[in-house]
Amino acid sequence: MGLFGRKTEPENQATGAPVTLDGGETVTATTVVDCIGDSCPRPQIFTRNALGKARSGDVIEVKIDNPTSMEALPPIIEENGGTHLGTLRRSRHWQVLLKKN
Repeated sequence: MGLFGRKTEPENQATGAPVTLDGGETVTATTVVDCIGDSCPRPQIFTRNALGKARSGDVIEVKIDNPTSMEALPPIIEENGGTHLGTLRRSRHWQVLLKKN
């Protein structure tokens, strides 16, 4: 059994729905990483892995509901060759959008 009782990394969805960022730009994620219910360090690890697999220009959406993990994501994004596009608050989670440089 894996860390915190989960056997493997969550299966990432291939694409997400179009999302309009605060600045008005609309992006569509090429990969969606579902970290709902996960706590540190799992969301950071899964985000880093998704960035490592992404191609330049790919948009990644991370769904996360843990406040501490959410706050730790922007530095991880920049350290691993990505750009933080925005974080949107949803009813029960945050939707973090990033782009691979």
